[in-house]
Amino acid sequence: MGLLSFSIIGIGAVIGGAATIAAAPLVLGAVGFTAAGIAASSYAAGMMSAAAGANGGAIAAGSTVAVLQSFGAAGLGATLTTAIAGVGASVGAGIAAVAAVFI
Repeated sequence: MGLLSFSIIGIGAVIGGAATIAAAPLVLGAVGFTAAGIAASSYAAGMMSAAAGANGGAIAAGSTVAVLQSFGAAGLGATLTTAIAGVGASVGAGIAAVAAVFI
């Protein structure tokens, strides 16, 4: 691998990391986990209904719905944002590495 390949992989990592940081809050809001609560008639509302039905009418603390709503309301936090950026950077670098083979 030459300098061009490493540059392409580095750029892919940066783009992947930045894209996932930007997309995560948007995706949460799009499925209905908002700062104002779970949006009516959304995918999140369906998840909440199913979780409440399975748990006797309540949402268990620490459940997927509770955690996602917390992220939707308060944001992801520094630790999770860093983890998400790392995953995105890894995926971006992997895709760029495959692309670099063909350049």
